[in-house]
Amino acid sequence: MKTLQKHMILFDGECPMCKAYTLAMVKTGMLDANGRADYQTGMDACPVIDKQRAVNEIALVDLESGEVTYGIKSLFKVIGNACPVFGPLFAFKPFIWLMSKVYAFISYNRRVIIPAAEAGDGYVYQPTLKLHYRIAYLLFTWFFTGFILTAYTRHLGAVIPIGGAFREYFICGGQIIFQAIIISTFAREKIWAYLGNMMTISFAGSLLLLVPVILCTWIKFPAIFYPEYFAATAGLMFLEHIRRSKLLELGWIMTITWVVYRVVLLGLILM
Repeated sequence: MKTLQKHMILFDGECPMCKAYTLAMVKTGMLDANGRADYQTGMDACPVIDKQRAVNEIALVDLESGEVTYGIKSLFKVIGNACPVFGPLFAFKPFIWLMSKVYAFISYNRRVIIPAAEAGDGYVYQPTLKLHYRIAYLLFTWFFTGFILTAYTRHLGAVIPIGGAFREYFICGGQIIFQAIIISTFAREKIWAYLGNMMTISFAGSLLLLVPVILCTWIKFPAIFYPEYFAATAGLMFLEHIRRSKLLELGWIMTITWVVYRVVLLGLILM
């Protein structure tokens, strides 16, 4: 694999996902040992860089010419140098456009997909909230969570009545609206950060539920397995909700209302 020499990629040092994939580039030889730095400490050494854009879209700096590329073009430059076979694809304009949208969708939501392990140090430049990408993320996670839950609840017929085709979509969408109303009463400035984190938890939980839905094609699980697995998944989601609420400095209110909503809906379903 060919190494892209004399280049430095500037990543978000508070983003675990950014740390992981840029470190993988170094470990696999795509970049040299000094080919990555977090922008919180390394950006001041690059006077020509657009600092806010570098925070939003990962920047790749040519240390010889001073040329800077951003976002998906940075990744294409690194990967294309390491694997030239992808060169024609990375020059294909419709593919560039599509992947730039996918990249932006992930980048502008990265802080709610995998939040920092601890509160940041107040670095002057922070990722811009692009509302259309956050709303797109909420719609994406809402749809797939509802879809997977609909498939899973078919295995819970012994303990929970099977609902209509859209029941889980309504429940999931209702929680977004309910929690948005609650947080807007005391921490309106954090509404989009909280909703993004909440739907990441819901989406992650649904992915865990998807595992037995797929495996049951080949493995026959006892009927009791499905409600027990569902309860265990809900427990993990509860713990993650507490952790993320603490990171957002929201206290217990949002976790309590998150649980109350689900308990009340479960009671109504069982009536």
